[in-house]
Amino acid sequence: MGQLPGHKRERSAPVKDILRRVKSTRNRMEGSAVAKQVDEETRQVQVETSEEELVHSDPWFSDGNIVLRTQGLAFKVHRGQLERHSDVFRGIFSIPQPADIPLSEGIPILDLHDSADDLRCFLRALYDGLYYKNLSANDFSVISSVMRISTKYLFDHLQERSASRLSMDWPNTLAGWDSRELEAMDALGRYNPRTRFAQPIYVINFAREVGHLNILPSAFYDLCRYSPSKIIEGAPLLPAPEIVSSMSTVSQAGQEGQSPDGVMNVLLSPSDARLVLLGRESAQRAAASFIEDELSSRSIAADCHNREREGGRVCRESFYFIMLNLLRAVGGIAHGRECDPLYTLTQAVEMTSRSDFSDGLQLCSLKICAACKLDFAHSVALGREQIWSKIPSWFGMEDFTGKEIKV
Repeated sequence: MGQLPGHKRERSAPVKDILRRVKSTRNRMEGSAVAKQVDEETRQVQVETSEEELVHSDPWFSDGNIVLRTQGLAFKVHRGQLERHSDVFRGIFSIPQPADIPLSEGIPILDLHDSADDLRCFLRALYDGLYYKNLSANDFSVISSVMRISTKYLFDHLQERSASRLSMDWPNTLAGWDSRELEAMDALGRYNPRTRFAQPIYVINFAREVGHLNILPSAFYDLCRYSPSKIIEGAPLLPAPEIVSSMSTVSQAGQEGQSPDGVMNVLLSPSDARLVLLGRESAQRAAASFIEDELSSRSIAADCHNREREGGRVCRESFYFIMLNLLRAVGGIAHGRECDPLYTLTQAVEMTSRSDFSDGLQLCSLKICAACKLDFAHSVALGREQIWSKIPSWFGMEDFTGKEIKV
């Protein structure tokens, strides 16, 4: 997380120890027992504050009774609201306050060691709720901030709410993925996923950071559709949800590095970069296998309507035409969806109903019969289900829980 120049990082140790202790005893201890564990650490956190003038930030409630300070910004809120939802804050506030605790207008100050943007987004969600008017990629900055703080301090309801939204954007079912892909189409029918969904490098790094692993398979699959050079170059630094101060720094999970043009980017870890490139190869093989198994020498349906006409030649020619078009598109490069076997198979079945092909003179459709069309659609549906079930293994995971395969 962001750290101000000169801000002593070792001061965060007591808070981290509070979190560790409270989490480990969460289901075994209540009230005074928690207080005994965190008493000394909390006293250290409260005493170790500077005398600098407080910079008020939103939220700042006139009737608040606790000031949370981080990265030079202060938020005046209510102890009861924090205690109501968090075992960690309940434990901290159960401890008797030392006589020399720093005050702001008679109200105690508690120093935290989190991103100011993360804390601000979290506190707004705590008081106002977590709602989305128009779903967009920009939501990720807020969602990740809320989930980061709610996970750390055990605010279960906000952790579950933000996790649910992430799972909607990065689903673990094929039906969910197909719905997601439809949402990525703009009003003109163009595929533009980055206006609706966050860059998957952000998502992968964040999932690793907070342990929300069940969004990893679909995030890895999304990223593998990029060219290898774009995967390695990384993504631009994630912008803060809102600029609240020149000192405010949004948390950036993952490593940082420079792109060829000198711009700082967020990178995958070397191990995750390797996984996504290996998965990309698996995706390419999946598309090639389907073309080979289902199109290169496909038989006509048992009840083909054209069977009596040269053994169903027009249906065979239609399948050959579909195969050539898929090979020409190389799995979707022409549509900006490189290395996407799920889309490749969808393209294949859509071709059986299109009427915008040209025979050199006019637009026309394939002459494939209804029986062969239905039979092929069944093969495509089965093939897509099989591909979806294999996606976790392509990226080193056992299943859609994101659990790593142990070698």
